[in-house]
Amino acid sequence: MTDSKPTATVAGSSAEPFLPFALPEIGEEEIEEVVATLRSGWLTGGPRVQRFEEGFRRITGAQHAVALSSCTAGLHLALLASGIGPGDEVITTPFTFCATVNVIIHAGATPILADIRDDDHNIDIEQVARKITPRTRALMPMHYGGQPCHMDELLALAREHKLRVIEDAAHALGAQDRGRPIGALSDAAVFSFYPIKPITTGQGGMLTTNDQALAGQVRILSLHGLSKNAWNRYAEGGSAEYQVLAPGFNYSMTDIQAAIGVHQLERLGRFQAQRTHLAGVYDRLLAGVPEVRCPQTRENVVHAWHLYPIRLELERLRCSRNEFIDELRKRGIGTSLHFIPIHLHPYYREAFGFQPGDFPVAEQVYAGLISLPLYPRMQDADVERVVTAIRHIVQASRR
Repeated sequence: MTDSKPTATVAGSSAEPFLPFALPEIGEEEIEEVVATLRSGWLTGGPRVQRFEEGFRRITGAQHAVALSSCTAGLHLALLASGIGPGDEVITTPFTFCATVNVIIHAGATPILADIRDDDHNIDIEQVARKITPRTRALMPMHYGGQPCHMDELLALAREHKLRVIEDAAHALGAQDRGRPIGALSDAAVFSFYPIKPITTGQGGMLTTNDQALAGQVRILSLHGLSKNAWNRYAEGGSAEYQVLAPGFNYSMTDIQAAIGVHQLERLGRFQAQRTHLAGVYDRLLAGVPEVRCPQTRENVVHAWHLYPIRLELERLRCSRNEFIDELRKRGIGTSLHFIPIHLHPYYREAFGFQPGDFPVAEQVYAGLISLPLYPRMQDADVERVVTAIRHIVQASRR
């Protein structure tokens, strides 16, 4: 590892270094690969992108992997390549980042929200079933925090109604459902490489699928709609001739990004093992704090542990969730919120008529939710520090 933890402190409070919510781990291999890429003269999508895609196919078991500029781009293209557009409805969760819903809107379709489960915060299959109409064309589950949705039930529902399933797998690289890696179970799955995700390329995303036609269409749309071999037109032996087959986008990944990704992917197992270990330390140390509900892991899944979200039992405390976050910050501990429910944001309320109370489980979960620091660079002592701070705040705020 090439860099050390930040040494900034929080004025007037903690004398310890600030513990951020997330930090990527970048090694010498990534740096050397980026330098080699810069020296090679091939900076955009090329041989390193192909290496990264091949590694992804091996890890997920998917027949096709397409590297893209972001997870958002992948979700957008998956919808378009599935023929989804104006007049269509796509059912997704209110408990996600706005990008999941925005891509449905950008495709010209209508987002339909279905409430979540209280236990794992994933979309509730019974609620999904109630929202299906003759206009429904696709289901877009999001694997919350890195724990897979109930995929067997979701896929069965999709088959019954002849719907596409496009997984928002931004949190779920390395996750498994009943021994099957996320990435090859549905029509398409899309992963994120934002800096806080299980691996990073700075920005970037990957779409995986077993559908050759869908993969081919995504490749075309990701490079301005140019014919599929156009990426190679500047290489020795490449052809300057190309055809525009569709009005596409500039959504392709660069070789600079992929240079980081190929080595991040090699360390995914170690990264995930450390995340899983740290989550276990949190579980053990928080077990005696009844005011805090730890995340629940279902049987028959492998959790990617992108997030460790706790829920405060607010009826037991004299402080709000936001005040609790402020107290952690005063002690030099960074946190985050995953997520503010979609229907509570002004744009979606105004555009689609959503109201507070429409998705009560999502609102109830959100009210007490805090995502704690969890990343491979952390050590057990960091978790102990976070839990000690939580215990002190709880003790001072207990009813």
